[in-house]
Amino acid sequence: PHSRSILTKIAIMTKLALILSLCIIFTTFISSSNAISSCNGPCKSLNDCDGQLICIRGKCNDDLDVGTSICGGGGGGSSPSPPSTGSTPGMLTLNDFSEGGDGGGPSECDEKYHDNNERVVALTTRWYDNGSRCGKMIRIRADKNGKSVTAKVVDECDIKDGCKNNVVDGSIAVWRALGLNTDEGRVPITWSMA
Repeated sequence: PHSRSILTKIAIMTKLALILSLCIIFTTFISSSNAISSCNGPCKSLNDCDGQLICIRGKCNDDLDVGTSICGGGGGGSSPSPPSTGSTPGMLTLNDFSEGGDGGGPSECDEKYHDNNERVVALTTRWYDNGSRCGKMIRIRADKNGKSVTAKVVDECDIKDGCKNNVVDGSIAVWRALGLNTDEGRVPITWSMA
C-alpha cells in the first residue's frame, strides 16, 4: 500500500509537470504571435511582419517588389498623404520619356516628350496624387551608394497600365546622375519633395 501511494504521487507530479510545460509552451506561443507587427510596427526580420508586409528599416511596410499597398491606403487612384517623415522608401525603375520611347505618349503633366538627358520622373499612381505633384521637383537618394539627385515630376506611372506601387520611374539621366547601372532595372531608393 505504501509503494502504491508513492507511485500515485509520482504520476500526479508527472501530470502536473506536463501541464505546466504545456502552459509555458502555450504562453510562449501566444506572446510570440503577438510580436507580429502590422503597418509601421517594429520589426527585426521578415517573420516579425504580418501577412505580405516586409521589414524595411525596422518597420513593417508594403513589399515594394510585390506592389502591395496595405499600408499605403490601398492601390488604384487613392491619394497619398505627403510623406510625414520627409523621405519615403520606394523603387527606382527606368523609363524612356522620349518620342518613340517606352513611356508611350507624351507626359501627362506637360503633354511633351522629354529627352533622355533630362532628369525627369513619373510617380506611381498614389504618389502622383491626381497630378498635384506635376512640375514639382523631388529629391531621390540611391540606397545603394547614398548619391542623390533632383528630378522633375512629369508623368504618372499608372498602376492600371502595369506600374507597381511605390515606384519612381526615372529617365536615363536620373540613373546616370545617381551612378546606377540601368541594367539592374529596379533599385531601392528614398525620395522626398525637393
